[in-house]
Amino acid sequence: MALQGPIPISFDQVFPHGCYLVGNVEQVKDFDASANGRTVYAKDKTTGEPVWQIPVMDGDPTVKASQKTVAVKLLSTTEPTAPPAVPGMPITPVEFVGMTVTPYVAQNGRLAYSIRATGMRPPRAKQTPASKEVAA
Repeated sequence: MALQGPIPISFDQVFPHGCYLVGNVEQVKDFDASANGRTVYAKDKTTGEPVWQIPVMDGDPTVKASQKTVAVKLLSTTEPTAPPAVPGMPITPVEFVGMTVTPYVAQNGRLAYSIRATGMRPPRAKQTPASKEVAA
């Protein structure tokens, strides 16, 4: 099979209605390697970079409430910095760059996806097609 490993995907394909930070950036613990009070943090198997995660809320109004919040994993040698809060908004909009998705079978037997990114930033302004002027 030609597809192996994480599949590159755009932010707009994953979050067409945008997404919002609902928690803090945290380094992911490697529970299998941690023992005897010693914490070991997860590293990406391909790049060796530390893995961080941040919970976000999907802006899609059709998504069920129980599926609104997902964790996006960030690969970065330093702790990723969240975009600044938007004045007057209770939650911060965010956009991820360098995104990949990895499908897997969850413990309940259903298909699930691991979403990863290499960075985050404030959302770009949505591009709209330029209106064409008709020559008289």
